[in-house]
Amino acid sequence: MEPLLGKLTELLGEEYNKFTGVREQASFLRDELSAMKALLDKMELMDKLDPSAKNWRDHVREMSYDMENCVDDFMHNIDRADANPGFVKKVVEFLTTLGRRHKIASQIEELKVLAMEANARRKRYKIDDCINSSPRVAAVDPRMSAIYKEAAGLVGIDGPREELIGLLMDSQKQLKVVSVVGFGGLGKTTLAKQVYDKIGEQFSCKAFFSVSQTPCVKSLLIGLQRKLGIKESSHDHELQEIVDHVREYLKHKRYFILVDDVWDQSAWNIISCAFPENSNGSRVMVTTRLDDVALCACHSDPACIYKMKHLKEQDSRRLFFNRVLGSDNVCPPQFEDISAEILKKCGGLPLAVITIASLLASNEARSLNEWKRIKNALGAKPATQPTLEEMRGILNLSYIHLPLHLRPCLLYLGMYPEDRDIYRDDLVRQWISEGFVCSSRGVDLEDVAKGYFNELINRSLIQPVYTQGGEVLYFRVHDMLLDLILSKSTSDNFISVAYNYEDLVRLHSCEYKVRRLSLISSVGGAITEAFATSMSQVRSYAHFGESKYIPPLSQFKYLYVLFFEISYGDGYYTTIDLAAIGHLFLLRYFKVLARGAKIVLPTEIKGLVHLQTLELLCDSTQSLPSDINCLVNLFHLILPDGTALPEGIHNMKSVRTLNCSVMSENSLEDIKGLRELTNLKELILGTPYGQCLTVKRADTLVSSIGLLRNLKNLTLDCDSECDGYPWLSDSLSDPPPHLEVLDLETWKFNIVPGWIGELRCLRILKLCVLRLSGDDVRVLGELPSLVYAVFRGLDVSQDKIIVTTGLFPVLEEVLFWSDEDVTAYLSFEAGAMPKLQKLILGFSWKEWMGATPVGMECLLCLQGIQLWPEGTGAESSKNRDDVLGAIESSFKTAARVHPGHPSVTFHGVTMHSSNHTLSVT
Repeated sequence: MEPLLGKLTELLGEEYNKFTGVREQASFLRDELSAMKALLDKMELMDKLDPSAKNWRDHVREMSYDMENCVDDFMHNIDRADANPGFVKKVVEFLTTLGRRHKIASQIEELKVLAMEANARRKRYKIDDCINSSPRVAAVDPRMSAIYKEAAGLVGIDGPREELIGLLMDSQKQLKVVSVVGFGGLGKTTLAKQVYDKIGEQFSCKAFFSVSQTPCVKSLLIGLQRKLGIKESSHDHELQEIVDHVREYLKHKRYFILVDDVWDQSAWNIISCAFPENSNGSRVMVTTRLDDVALCACHSDPACIYKMKHLKEQDSRRLFFNRVLGSDNVCPPQFEDISAEILKKCGGLPLAVITIASLLASNEARSLNEWKRIKNALGAKPATQPTLEEMRGILNLSYIHLPLHLRPCLLYLGMYPEDRDIYRDDLVRQWISEGFVCSSRGVDLEDVAKGYFNELINRSLIQPVYTQGGEVLYFRVHDMLLDLILSKSTSDNFISVAYNYEDLVRLHSCEYKVRRLSLISSVGGAITEAFATSMSQVRSYAHFGESKYIPPLSQFKYLYVLFFEISYGDGYYTTIDLAAIGHLFLLRYFKVLARGAKIVLPTEIKGLVHLQTLELLCDSTQSLPSDINCLVNLFHLILPDGTALPEGIHNMKSVRTLNCSVMSENSLEDIKGLRELTNLKELILGTPYGQCLTVKRADTLVSSIGLLRNLKNLTLDCDSECDGYPWLSDSLSDPPPHLEVLDLETWKFNIVPGWIGELRCLRILKLCVLRLSGDDVRVLGELPSLVYAVFRGLDVSQDKIIVTTGLFPVLEEVLFWSDEDVTAYLSFEAGAMPKLQKLILGFSWKEWMGATPVGMECLLCLQGIQLWPEGTGAESSKNRDDVLGAIESSFKTAARVHPGHPSVTFHGVTMHSSNHTLSVT
């Protein structure tokens, strides 16, 4: 309802002064709906609703959608009339739209009546009383059984348990707090309880208590007193007295406290006051789903955080069959396929594996059909088995704890198929287009949306897949959480998903109109006009899979988000006609990912006045609309490879992201026009294969870039007639000061350009440089924000690369790549790269001189070493295998003596000799 209230407020602005009747109705509706929203917010916090309250909520939800459509229609007609200058044209426009305006005004009047009826029904059925009597959370804590699980039969717990014990039982005498953090159902409580039981007797006193989502801290601390054997305080005592009592009791003792399931920093801040600092080796262990709580409990020391991981595939399988068969027996052949499907669905989540295996172990679940029935019950439909309901309840706790503004953002993930890597920027831009992101004064809306995204990461609700420069760029949603999301989306008519033609038929006859539609995989029949008409209220439409049937898009007049992802095989040599998008006057987000396809766009696109994102990742387009430079609200423009800068680019002053090609046919004026894009934050430019820029065009490009003072991300993949680009060092002597990402990996430099040392905000640097002298390494190493770096093309025979003490203070990942043996010329002093976690080395195995980089043991935070030995194409000689085996042996020996024992991984290597075994990825 938030976007609707915003539009009603907009109707009260000066722009709509002449529409007195509409303004009065809009004012009335805004007040009525604001009162309803206050009640709806309360309802959203309820775990279960009275049927009459739920019915009223659903009615108001659908009514608010229809109201927003009506307001959108009205505002569109006004904007269209105002866009036609001249007296005669205005008169004609007025006469032709008079009937339409009268119709819309009548619709708003009808909606006013509906709002009054909804409020009358609220009073008649005493909805407010129903809300006040509804429980906020479930009466029984579904996590309780985890506390009493025995270690016997648990698989994969031994390693994590010993690792966590090692973290707790070090030689430190001061109080130490260790946090266990992870997604719901990973077994945090089970693991922590096992650790507690194993080492608890080594402490003079111990206690274990759970906090939960809505704790009464005073009652919790009184319970802690009881468990410690302290004379119990009265509830009449003040909280501070109780805290003082516990502190006094623990002050001289060696104590071990396990605080389970902490959801809130403020609750922890009070609870932690009861644990006094002493020098007796006391320990506190905290479990939580929230990263910020874990970090707060550990006093911002990441070394004291234990991140729970999903079970490995073999451990999931062992745990599953231990529960089902009572041993590690091989699965009966008839159950092999179905068990693999079930385990894939569980996704390494111990809670899911144990829950489903327990069901299958019962006497009633011995048949193949019963296994299939239980597997099918794992979908988005409401759980029918009590144990499945319990499992879903544990995952649901994370949803219940979400603030209201994040709930639609999480549910929107249901638009994507399972097992899919999702791009963060796609998601946040779709949230903005749907109106889920609330504006914050002085803060860019996309930055607010990224903050929402980071909150979901912090709450362990989405799983990072690819991180660069400290930011999660791609992520996944666990299948079990996706099932919960789809279940809630169905209940709230938030998203409708169709996997086949039958699903479309079902949606066609649903009680409520389809508001968001995700079409996944192929549909066996054509999407007819009748279907499209019935789905004309759709706000977001996502199409994944085959491209055989494209719906009549012109019918989807209220569409905000349109996303096509066509599979390569189906889209190959296919032309996809999307010319109808020119009629979607509300469209804000439009993306097509269809490699191997040709996209047909409308000849005119200037009517899409709300369009913010236009992204085309395909082989080509028939042609770009000539009026694309008229899109005054376009923020993100990403065009296919080989698509030139649009003509009149200087007019596109709203653009913040630009990704396209600079081509020889681009005029100097268009290249010079880039400097007019003063809002530009991300610029990615390249030249098509086989083309290169003249020196004059390249100079114009670089000088234009120097004037883009708000630029944060610059990637240039441009060939030029001037080999080596020696002039770039001078042309960018005054670079954009706020650059955070600089990718010049294809531009060959003899030395590091001096101006790079001025980029104090630079987080990611990709550079191709022949020489890294001591001065160059110092310039780069003093960059205060650099967390990710790539250095290619190194001519290491000229100089040793020595990273001295204090350089690269926050660098987490670095790649050194040379056609020679970079490992022999690379060395690290103590205190260099103090936060480096991943070291990647690319080099010629033929040139390898039998050494590993000197001083690797000084990289104290190093977790992984990746090796890319090149020159492994056609060679298969024994000598090749011997060299690769020697490389492996040398680096694994170095890893063994390293204090952190980092992993060693080879990429792109196939060994032919049976004498050596390599990790191959």
